[in-house]
Amino acid sequence: MRGGERGATSIELAILTPAVIGFFAAVVIAGRITLALQAADSAAYDAARTASLARTAAAAQPAATNAARASFSSQGITCTSLTVTANTNGFFVPVGQPATVTVTVTCVAMLSDVALPTMPGSTTLTSSFVSPLDRYRARG
Repeated sequence: MRGGERGATSIELAILTPAVIGFFAAVVIAGRITLALQAADSAAYDAARTASLARTAAAAQPAATNAARASFSSQGITCTSLTVTANTNGFFVPVGQPATVTVTVTCVAMLSDVALPTMPGSTTLTSSFVSPLDRYRARG
């Protein structure tokens, strides 16, 4: 090795190390956000299923909200703002005809919960799910 190139490897390593660490941090953050989006899907599923089991349209909305909140909580996500909208028009379809309940869940979560601790900012997690109502159960 010639004398003019001595220490070049150390300098290259010093330059590349932050970029490699940043790349791996971005991969971890992207993975955790993907898991948080799956948590939103799970919350929407739980909320829609719970709403479809309610006896009345009036009981479906609070049941869906409670189910979504419990689902996010069980997955370690705290929503600073949680909106659960249940379309309960299916409760007014005559018995014997197919009907559904559609629930949309929107959670604003801090990135420190979703991505990495101490990370600033927030992200919005949104998902919808449709659940069928029992065709032969009384509705109201």
